Amino acid sequence: METIGRDLREMQRVPLAASHVAALRATGVEVRYPANTFLARAGEAVDRFTYVVEGEVEVVNPFTDERHVPSTLGPSQFMGEISFLDGGTWSMPMRTVSETKVIEVPRVAMLRLMSEIPEMSDIVITVLAARRRRQLEAGDGTLVLLGEDVDPAVRQIAAFASRNRLPYSSYALGTAEAEGVATSCSIRSDQPAVIFGRDNVVTEPTPDNVARLLGLNRDFVEDETFDVLIVGGGPAGVAAGVYAGAEGLSALVVEDTAIGGQAGTSSRIENYMGFPTGISGADLVWRGEVQAMKFGTRFAMPRRVTKLEQLEDRYFCATFDNGQRIRAGAVVVATGVQYRRLPIARLAEFEGDGVYYAATENEARFCRGADTAVIGGGNSAGQAAMFLSRSAAHVRLLVRGKSLAASMSSYLSSRLEADPAITIEYGVEVVAADGGPHLRELTVRDLADGSTRTLPTCALFVMVGAEPNTDWLSGLVALDDKGFVLTGEAAHGHSEYATSCPGIFAVGDVRSGSVKRVASSVGEGSVVISSVWQHLQR
Repeated sequence: METIGRDLREMQRVPLAASHVAALRATGVEVRYPANTFLARAGEAVDRFTYVVEGEVEVVNPFTDERHVPSTLGPSQFMGEISFLDGGTWSMPMRTVSETKVIEVPRVAMLRLMSEIPEMSDIVITVLAARRRRQLEAGDGTLVLLGEDVDPAVRQIAAFASRNRLPYSSYALGTAEAEGVATSCSIRSDQPAVIFGRDNVVTEPTPDNVARLLGLNRDFVEDETFDVLIVGGGPAGVAAGVYAGAEGLSALVVEDTAIGGQAGTSSRIENYMGFPTGISGADLVWRGEVQAMKFGTRFAMPRRVTKLEQLEDRYFCATFDNGQRIRAGAVVVATGVQYRRLPIARLAEFEGDGVYYAATENEARFCRGADTAVIGGGNSAGQAAMFLSRSAAHVRLLVRGKSLAASMSSYLSSRLEADPAITIEYGVEVVAADGGPHLRELTVRDLADGSTRTLPTCALFVMVGAEPNTDWLSGLVALDDKGFVLTGEAAHGHSEYATSCPGIFAVGDVRSGSVKRVASSVGEGSVVISSVWQHLQR
């Protein structure tokens, strides 16, 4: 299955060409650093591109100050992380081993060079993506979680980092690794904690606070103006971000949970063209995010738009959940849908403690060797069941209907039926959850005769029904009777994706009548930018 990038260990190193280095030298400055000088510290802004001319640079463990990985960077190699593209922060410290001469190019100037020299851009982005993949696979990062298995707040940070492809390490309380980290930070080793480097124990571990440390959630200049505001970071929103940036528009993509949206919870997508071996939804959209950042599109998350207004000059004013406001000439609504919370007794008690709305590696860790249940009859539920069957002892797919034919792709339902680790139960519904403090069992009712029985399970994945995220639109656009945004002829719009309010467009799952597939969402997000461009020109 495809991932976010190539395997750094197997890549053949392709150095920058002599002409690329000449361009760096003409734009940047040469700097000579003594041995043992930190060129980057965790949490500092990645504000420059650093090319090594002479000497050696090493990655440093943020808790021990010792060399972290055996390999180092030498002449003709360059420092950098994928966060360079969006002006984020360093996740690991970097230090000179010996006297080192480098060429430093300011970030904005380097992005301009990359846009002008695509061959250099290809080399840089390929290496940065491969480095992020290595970090994720090795669990390398300054962000360290202690007690994820016992603390809901720490689990929330783990889910946020995992879904956004952010490197972190997680240690259970009582392990030697947890003891070592706690000792280096001078904190108690028997209590859960979220740590960002040796000198920063996060006192309020929320996704917002962690995102700020990682440079993902930055403040804007009050009433800062963009050509287009894209609300929603799923496939449709990120695709719009790619094409907006490619067309030279100043674009901002805002996402309140994780880049990838609902598609980011899909563990394996096999019917998306170009990926014959499949790719997870999170990895697919992450690639798009990198592509959009390369073209200059900015991302902010977790950030929620709470109110949208149209100003007298026909610009739009968006107010965020932190009270900040920005202006935009056009708005693309790509907020998608969210899985419906079912009216099941005690279900809310176990959300995050056995009840989940996403099936990724992060949630699958809690299901190893145990019985697991999935509610739903669509593709997302089927993909979740297949994915969980690799680690769980047994997976039950609970379906209200009498078959999967109308709601699930044929190739997927055939695989489910053939998998001995999966049982499909038709005509049933979950009526209660029980346990303490974690989920332990479900009560299931047979819809035909009303009989009930209990099923032991460590986790329940709810993937049934969907509701649009449109409350923030403040009545500016017309909605259908289910709350989805009307577009095109139904809204008397000037184009297929135009809403009833000129300048506001809707794409993807949030649009009334859309095909709920990743490929169609990507297509709509790509095409809508031509209409946005025409509106801005008018």
